[in-house]
Amino acid sequence: MRFKRISLYVVKKIVKLVSLLLTICILSFLLVSYSPIDPVQTYVGADMMRVSPEQQENIATYWGLDESRTEQFLSWGKAVLEGNLGTSLIYRDSVADVIAERFLASLVLMGFAWVLSGIFGFLLGIVAGMREGTIVDRIIKGYCFLLASTPAFWLGLLLLMLFSVSLGWFPVGLASPAGILAEDVTFIERVRHLFLPALTLSIVGVANVALHTRQKLIEVLQSEFARFAKAKGENGFSLLWRHGLRNISLPAISLHFASFGELFGGAVLAEQVFSYPGLGQAVVQAGLGGDVPLLLGIVLFSTLFVFAGNLLADLLYKLIDPRMRKGEVQ
Repeated sequence: MRFKRISLYVVKKIVKLVSLLLTICILSFLLVSYSPIDPVQTYVGADMMRVSPEQQENIATYWGLDESRTEQFLSWGKAVLEGNLGTSLIYRDSVADVIAERFLASLVLMGFAWVLSGIFGFLLGIVAGMREGTIVDRIIKGYCFLLASTPAFWLGLLLLMLFSVSLGWFPVGLASPAGILAEDVTFIERVRHLFLPALTLSIVGVANVALHTRQKLIEVLQSEFARFAKAKGENGFSLLWRHGLRNISLPAISLHFASFGELFGGAVLAEQVFSYPGLGQAVVQAGLGGDVPLLLGIVLFSTLFVFAGNLLADLLYKLIDPRMRKGEVQ
């Protein structure tokens, strides 16, 4: 019976993923195909005036741009099912190779920011929940509300002007110093280039975790078993350690893993501000350049990335919480 529930759960998730991918691909393709940007002009570049109309037609035929939108989408879908994401018009390279190279850079950035935002958000939420109603609680809440309404690109610009332009502590952008081979870049230099974009993402991601943790901790401290523990003489850190952490950590973990979508969206803006050569910057370049194969490939990959985060959140919740394991799998 248990195996049957798990199998049904997996099948439901697969059906949701397939339908989600199909819907997103169709919408993304339609939006890009109706864009006023000419892919042929993007491919040719500044030498567009030197290219004859016949050559332009040959380029469009080579890339399949002379076909109808339906035929283009079906051709692309067939190639994807065969494991071929196509060739990028901008980078003149395989879409899979471009995504793999760019994602490694973004993974370091998002991973560092994800860990920092989770740790600091969880700690701030605990402090605010334990000091409910005090000046400390009000300061943390105000700080989180301010962060929740702050765009990532605006915060990135402020950090850039303060720490790079005014103080000169960190480089203005890029992932490594210009003019130096990748193998010659030191670890310290990579960290210096990574620090500001990662700090931007982590600061923005703190708010949701902190506010959610604070609310859950307040509910735990006001529960009957917490009052009983207080009556027995437990308080402060002892009460938090024995009765609070286990109840607030599960929702925080679930929320943080489910924030992969927001993390990826913030990375797009942060990478653009700091000229960080990651997947987010490739999204912007593909959109502005009308690079349909690259854009659709990144859309597919990012959808799988966000879906994996939500799935991990569900599985971890069911794995850690005995009540979820005993109940029906949703």
